Amino acid sequence: MRRRALTTYRGPVARNRSLQLAALATVAVPGLNVVATRPPQKVTADFRLCGVLDSAGRHWVVQAPLHAAAAMAMDAEVQVLRELDDAARAASLPFDVVQPEGFADMPEGWRAVVYRELSGRELDIDALTPGPGPSGSLARAIAAVHELDPASIADAGLPVYDASSYRQRRLAEVDDAARTGRVPPVLLGRWERALEDVALWQFSECPVHGDLAPENVLVSNGRVAAIINWSNAHVGDPAEDLAWLYTAAPEDSLDTIEEAYALARSEQPDKHLVDRALLYSELAVARWLMHGVRIENPEIISDAEGMLAELARQVADSAPIGYSQPVVQAWEVEGSLDPNETLPDRETDADEYTGDLEADDLPGVLDPDATAEIPVIASGDTAAEDVATTGSPT
Repeated sequence: MRRRALTTYRGPVARNRSLQLAALATVAVPGLNVVATRPPQKVTADFRLCGVLDSAGRHWVVQAPLHAAAAMAMDAEVQVLRELDDAARAASLPFDVVQPEGFADMPEGWRAVVYRELSGRELDIDALTPGPGPSGSLARAIAAVHELDPASIADAGLPVYDASSYRQRRLAEVDDAARTGRVPPVLLGRWERALEDVALWQFSECPVHGDLAPENVLVSNGRVAAIINWSNAHVGDPAEDLAWLYTAAPEDSLDTIEEAYALARSEQPDKHLVDRALLYSELAVARWLMHGVRIENPEIISDAEGMLAELARQVADSAPIGYSQPVVQAWEVEGSLDPNETLPDRETDADEYTGDLEADDLPGVLDPDATAEIPVIASGDTAAEDVATTGSPT
């Protein structure tokens, strides 16, 4: 999910709020001696965060919900983080996760959480290259998440979606976008065709992070050191955690990512995993449009319309999603032609012989040389870049 830049507190009010959160840290972690505040000092739509430094030189983060829904999401994530910590200790996860080390009650009736700040820097998506290195490490990290026991997510009270419910949710998104009259017909046809192809929607559900993006992946020494922000975790389609890469990652890194991911899974990924990831990445633009429509923001609507027009241009002459194999030509089907008839040149367009399709009717995949940036938006209704949701408690 792409997010709007987080707002940094400034001025006396900001300092007072930071001091209040620092005081909560001393309550949450007995014996903690806070000597200074430090970054992060920021607020999102859901949380206020404050970094603190203790007398032993350790860095901590205090995270306080801003509303009841955020507090509930944080409590659910705490349960997931405990399960993930157990998996990390058992070497099932090749990266670190945040571990809450204390809680403090707040006047609003919910609680703040305190945790150690994890090391690493935000992933530079352009640093993903073919071969060993960050690309392979990232793929193995994602695969490790998908190898977890689904009960670790379900038992925390987080959503569980099967293939049928995933497909229905996506159909509803396309229907909502279509009703605006702002989505080019070539895209609607492309998406509806993919959603109606039942072969694409046969996958095994697994734990999914649900909000993978560069800011949620911390890298150190060329490998994934930590993954944060688990508030959107659920059991569902593994393709969702790959969609952002088909939008933003360098095209020449994708083969490495796909291969490393497949090798790290205990079972072979389904053959339409990449197709659904591509579909999800395109539907992110429709969600961005719908967010603008819901909040009646003409700038977002205009931005989304421009992205949709560019996407329509890119896919206009490509194959439909899910059709990675060449279309069978009429002369390749036994008995389709008179055996005495001269076979047409294979370079000739297929539609000259099938009579069913025009070449322009076949939408397809993104142009790998295109430079248009498409926002990766979480599966929920809230689009990022306008509403920042760091998740809890990460």
